[in-house]
Amino acid sequence: MDRLLELSSMAAKQTMFAQAVNTNNLANISTPGFRKDLVAFSGTNASAEQKTTIDASSGVVSTTGRNLDIAVSDQGWLAIAAPDGSEAYSRRGDLRVDAFGQLTDGAGNTVLGNGGPIAVNDFSNIEISDQGFISITPRGGDATEQQTIDQLKLVTLNAADLAKGADGLLRLRNNQVADQDPTVRVQSGALEASNVSSVEALVRMMDLARKYESQVKIMQHADQDQQALDSILKFS
Repeated sequence: MDRLLELSSMAAKQTMFAQAVNTNNLANISTPGFRKDLVAFSGTNASAEQKTTIDASSGVVSTTGRNLDIAVSDQGWLAIAAPDGSEAYSRRGDLRVDAFGQLTDGAGNTVLGNGGPIAVNDFSNIEISDQGFISITPRGGDATEQQTIDQLKLVTLNAADLAKGADGLLRLRNNQVADQDPTVRVQSGALEASNVSSVEALVRMMDLARKYESQVKIMQHADQDQQALDSILKFS
């Protein structure tokens, strides 16, 4: 009975973990470029380790017409600065210029260029080429006199080499830093959507809820059977 209780308890914990991952995926259904997490367990029984991997499939790319929206092609990723100063990678392309004149993504993470954070001076127009070069027309300047101020740091990565930190950002394992890849291209005026399917996530949420309910019932029955057995042994 103790063994059954142990196994059902571990199964319930794994289901709760899977539900938490699925809930996070569902919460990011509207996050541009988001890659959903997949649940993976290693080990067996009580020693099973809960892990997640990344679904590398692409989201749908839609035209927005906004100059600071970009969709990164193929296996390319955009380098960003994490709050702790480390380099992280993202496919989120809803870029903007913050109050300090730095280029950030829609979540406020600093976008990196050739030499670090990208500073954008006062401008009347800004454009990003397919190679990630950022050009501006200074405010009050002639529209034909564009200045190239920096280039996005674009890298090629295998999703299997990325790990998600506690802050939700993706980094290379072992704190490595990727080199710029000049072959990566971006589509300006477009955004890649999250690759999370709302229908699939909602169906999975219901399936996991039913699974957890069944596991809890097994635990309750196992506990009741154990108590009954203990009572019999006590008076035998």
